[in-house]
Amino acid sequence: MSGRRWVAWVLGLMLLGSGAAEAKVRTRYTGVVNLNEATVAQLSLLPGVGEKAARRIQAHREKRAFKRIEELVRVKGFGKKKFLRLKPYLAVQGETTLKVEKVAVEEDETPPPDNPEEKH
Repeated sequence: MSGRRWVAWVLGLMLLGSGAAEAKVRTRYTGVVNLNEATVAQLSLLPGVGEKAARRIQAHREKRAFKRIEELVRVKGFGKKKFLRLKPYLAVQGETTLKVEKVAVEEDETPPPDNPEEKH
């Protein structure tokens, strides 16, 4: 293999390798959002919550403060399923501490696929 072809081949392998690494990134959420005090920007950090939904939360709490996190289902667009996904990140007292970060997932961290035959 000539010198140029060898360099092109090695660069090609490097590009393929870096593409695979980029695909193995996930979003990690830590902390909580105080539904009664968080800004629209902070509420928008919640998984699956955009600016419009965050504004609906804000409008709801201006009429009546949240006494329990479960009251979020009274806000348009927040059903039981969505609430259950958000529950670990919700609070009605204390400081908003939610942080969102992208983290690389290593091969051994990936859970094995479900085996339908094992389910009873």
